[in-house]
Amino acid sequence: MQEDFLHYIWQHQYFDKTDLQTDDGQPITVLHPGHRNPDAGPDFLQARLQLGEVEWSGAVEIHLRASDWHRHQHQTDPKYDQVVLHVVYASDVPVQRTNGSEIPVLALAARLPAGALAAYEQLRGQPPETLLPCAPLLPQVSELTRTMMLGRTLLERMEQKADRVTELHERLGQDWEATAWHALAAAFGFQKNAEPLARLAKALPLALLRRYRADARQLAALVFGQAGFLDEEALKEPLDEFSRDLQTEFGFLRHKHNLHGTALAAHEWNFLRLRPANFPTVRLIQLVALLHARPTLFDALLTARDGRALEQFFRAPLPDYWQNHTRPGRPGKVAELGRSSVHLLITNTVVPLRVAYARSVGNPEQVEAALSLLDQLPAERNHLTDAYEAAGFRHTCAADSQALLALHRDYCAPRRCVHCGIGASLLRPRS
Repeated sequence: MQEDFLHYIWQHQYFDKTDLQTDDGQPITVLHPGHRNPDAGPDFLQARLQLGEVEWSGAVEIHLRASDWHRHQHQTDPKYDQVVLHVVYASDVPVQRTNGSEIPVLALAARLPAGALAAYEQLRGQPPETLLPCAPLLPQVSELTRTMMLGRTLLERMEQKADRVTELHERLGQDWEATAWHALAAAFGFQKNAEPLARLAKALPLALLRRYRADARQLAALVFGQAGFLDEEALKEPLDEFSRDLQTEFGFLRHKHNLHGTALAAHEWNFLRLRPANFPTVRLIQLVALLHARPTLFDALLTARDGRALEQFFRAPLPDYWQNHTRPGRPGKVAELGRSSVHLLITNTVVPLRVAYARSVGNPEQVEAALSLLDQLPAERNHLTDAYEAAGFRHTCAADSQALLALHRDYCAPRRCVHCGIGASLLRPRS
């Protein structure tokens, strides 16, 4: 058993209150269980209890065993002097405040509802490799409960992504165009190369790239030079005439804009276990094409009417040389961004960017419009979404995929069942 189960039981008062009394025989009436404390200190604040004839207002601390009070050193922490009741599963020792006064203890071991405890033990008892711990119990959960929980996890996931965009926006001096550039650059790394691409964006500020946006040759020289793919010695293979021209151009631009010491090295990019279409150099080619073809980033992403318009935005034509080279000097076929890659960029970058902007200007309708883009995109297919779909969860669009991925990452994988609407419905005592 984990403490979160007792937190759930106490918060919702799902325990037998018949002849309720403390260890020392004082009758208890719970007038209000208090509010969960997300910060350091007691678990519940502003609780109201009647102990005997006296009404108390204060905090409630919850542990599995009363002796955990001493194990956590609460007897020496003044923050816990406001505790008026110690709620535990098993009472094994008395506990005191810093001044030595004893705190009443309420033991719940014999008062827990059998059905809730059995459901909790079944959820917690699933093997670690089990993706969905509640799968055997799902028939007991209504479709409405599942739908509401997926709506919640979708919002939580998009809020978390939007929070990261907002932090980036603050670091970049509240420049939305620069924010879009940094967010898109990292997203073009598609996980395995997100970190070096984010560093490349930092090494190539948008203000600098804008000066050369109209010249595809100079733009490619800056991007591939700063990425380390024009260093013939480091690459250990010869460059062709076009790439040497880029190398010369980069040398001039590096000196002109004092870019010395900011370039990445070729070995910092990840190629292992990637198909050629996903090589970081191919993503750089596609990113250069996008920067060259689109005068603005943020305004275009913000005002695109629908998913189809956004798909068109990302389909930037590749110059002739880059259609036949996977990196400077290396022949190979390269295509525009694939449809699935575009959908990932819309899901993981465009929607959070639009949500962050909508929040900054206080426009909830724009938040709804941003999230509605996910309804227009096809569902993402992977082993996680397949498992949830097989268990009966709805999975018809990208919004469902994002909700299921968030459900797994934030609730199922860490076994936070008592915090999940689905798990809570299973733990709720049945009449």
